[in-house]
Amino acid sequence: MRHTLPLAPQFYVTAPQPCPYLEGRMERKLFTALQGDNAERLNDALSKQGFRRSQNVLYRPSCADCAACLSARIRVADFTPSKSQKRTLRRNRALERRATSPWATEDQYDLFRRYLDSRHADGGMADMDVFEFAAMVEETPIRSRVIEYAEGDSGALTAVCLTDVLDDGLSMVYSFFEPGRPRDSLGTYIILDHIEIAREADLPYVYLGYWVPGSPKMGYKAKFSGLEVYRGGTWEPVHDPASFAADTHPLSTDPIAEQVANISLPDMRAGPYRR
Repeated sequence: MRHTLPLAPQFYVTAPQPCPYLEGRMERKLFTALQGDNAERLNDALSKQGFRRSQNVLYRPSCADCAACLSARIRVADFTPSKSQKRTLRRNRALERRATSPWATEDQYDLFRRYLDSRHADGGMADMDVFEFAAMVEETPIRSRVIEYAEGDSGALTAVCLTDVLDDGLSMVYSFFEPGRPRDSLGTYIILDHIEIAREADLPYVYLGYWVPGSPKMGYKAKFSGLEVYRGGTWEPVHDPASFAADTHPLSTDPIAEQVANISLPDMRAGPYRR
């Protein structure tokens, strides 16, 4: 008997676990597999609805009584760098960008370990070994790139971002950088350069992942002009970050069945995606 993948993706919910962003709260995720000939089409469609990719899985927060995690993206046409961001661009002007296929290297892993040990030693990725790192980078069923930033004189690897190319923008899946250079604001620089890459490619958005009001780890995302977040089934501009709260409420999140019913899916019968 020949087995085939179902045309309609199947959605599942993870078990609750401690939230990595807001103390004392529990998180769970709604997720589906990303596979088959229509993987790019599904990734494009669900990214526009607040989902994120991790290897061959697409997920979105679905916490029982909290809706603080908001998918965020920058409208490239509406972005204007602040004075601080202009200084960041000047400080890092010696860095050279190079885009490669999603292939993990020893230099990347060494930088990744230094970054985790310094910034996220108690995080969920702290114990990731070289094989798990390679899987994070290389296991992608869609169009992905590794964007590296190296010193122009020495060639030393300074920052890396795993980036997906969507039909309407760039999705920054995961970035890491040299932790011993806090004054250079390398995390901010990577975002600024991705805005430039998107502008060069005539792509309207740069997807940043989740912004969590009330979480110091995520505060930097609210400093970019042209920011908008996915809330209540639509994208809305962030004019005043202080107006977004991380309060809990038992009615914050729709029931799972209702969430799945409201997801807009692409036509999975249309055949392989061609771009």
